[in-house]
Amino acid sequence: MKTRNAHDELRRVQATTDYLLQPSEDGWIIGHFSSNRLSSVFQPVVDANTRHIIGHAAYIRSETDNTNVLSPWGIFALATEDTLLVNLDRLCRTVHAINYFNTASGPGDLFVSVQPRLLESVKDDHGRAFAEVLDLIGVATSRVVIEIPSEVNRDWRLLRHVIGNYRSRGYRIAANHSGASDSWMAELGSLYPDIVRQDASDLLQHNGSDSLLDTVHRFGASLLIRDIETSQQMTAAIRAGAHLLQGRFLGEPARMIEASRPRAVAGGSPGARE
Repeated sequence: MKTRNAHDELRRVQATTDYLLQPSEDGWIIGHFSSNRLSSVFQPVVDANTRHIIGHAAYIRSETDNTNVLSPWGIFALATEDTLLVNLDRLCRTVHAINYFNTASGPGDLFVSVQPRLLESVKDDHGRAFAEVLDLIGVATSRVVIEIPSEVNRDWRLLRHVIGNYRSRGYRIAANHSGASDSWMAELGSLYPDIVRQDASDLLQHNGSDSLLDTVHRFGASLLIRDIETSQQMTAAIRAGAHLLQGRFLGEPARMIEASRPRAVAGGSPGARE
């Protein structure tokens, strides 16, 4: 098995990109954008059947030189021009990839989101720049799940185009179900996402999960219930037939990698499948 050297791979990324990256005192990789330092936190994604962690969703955290913390929305609001936005979005994914696969030796798949403005401003070849970074650090694109923002659901032609671009490079795709208006997603056919995400709060409010699950099964995809905050929501997700689970009830986004089972499900839960 190949032994990773995070510092060597960081140097390779720095030599071929203009991203401002450096290791922190604890070895975590930090990106720099304007006067902000960007780092990663990771939230576990859990298999609903085995209750093992199969990957982690990455989120950006930033602070200024004055140690003021900015929200992800705050940092992206600084990228007022499309060129800046593209560079910032790619920088965030690079920071996540190096931290997950190299610094923390993440054992599963990495779930990363992209900004809706980026998908509109970059017309073709989505995922090429990130694939080049992954190649530099020796990671296959198949270990990355690209989370398509829900805003793209309003334009199914763009959604098809984006999914086709990313899938041609070997990424897996997660898209969002946001109600009955998403019934047209079945028309994506071979471009149907690998993972369909639904909010736990929507699951409790609506009774359409059976038809959604049937569609997900028909296309060989997985249903991920996210934003699980309570044991009631987790039980509902499992009873609804969810394949994957994510939310603060299972684990807070943190600057660490949980590799086995979250405490919330290690001992089982009411209504859980065995």
